[in-house]
Amino acid sequence: MLALGKVIAACCAAIAIADGAATNGVQAQVRQPPAQAPCSVLSGRPCHPSFCGVFHRGPCFPEYLPPLGEDLRVTITSTDENGTISQPSGNAGNGKADADDGANNHTVDSIMAMFAALRACWVPPPKEQARHGMQYTIRFAFKSDGEIIAPPWRTFSSHDAPADVRDLYGAAIDAALKRCTPLPFSKGMGESIAGRPIVIRFVDDRTIDNAKNQQ
Repeated sequence: MLALGKVIAACCAAIAIADGAATNGVQAQVRQPPAQAPCSVLSGRPCHPSFCGVFHRGPCFPEYLPPLGEDLRVTITSTDENGTISQPSGNAGNGKADADDGANNHTVDSIMAMFAALRACWVPPPKEQARHGMQYTIRFAFKSDGEIIAPPWRTFSSHDAPADVRDLYGAAIDAALKRCTPLPFSKGMGESIAGRPIVIRFVDDRTIDNAKNQQ
């Protein structure tokens, strides 16, 4: 009789362990986002494709690269030595921006030539009114004929700069765009660039010793 009681107790313990494991498995399945669960023939809920290759054992989740951004970005830095330096980024393409491209080529037929033309038009504020480290970013878009669709939108400016300094740089940027536009786009360039967001970040890295720089 004692042996029978031990057998019954062992069976109950085994059933409890199995039930706990099943409960944990159900909880794990519930906690797992449905979109990340492997797909199967009998799957009746949203699932993620789990096939990665014929030589891969077991289910796996293929990784997809994020889509390329739609913005065209360039940084224009004002320095003591070189005046301004244009640094393209984002989807700008490959190659080094040449400041003479915008001046020598009448027709703007590439993104690099467009950035060079925009850079050539930039004239930073006079040093006696400027601020070292000032940053100002705008966002806008062109029409196919080289005109700006709408007034540029200021997306960022140095928060610690006084309001009159921010207005000073905003006016200088507006003047630069007026000098540049309309850009002489080629037909193909105009059709491809029209409506596409362009982001320009202006950075003043010149050595400036005045009261504004201490505020």
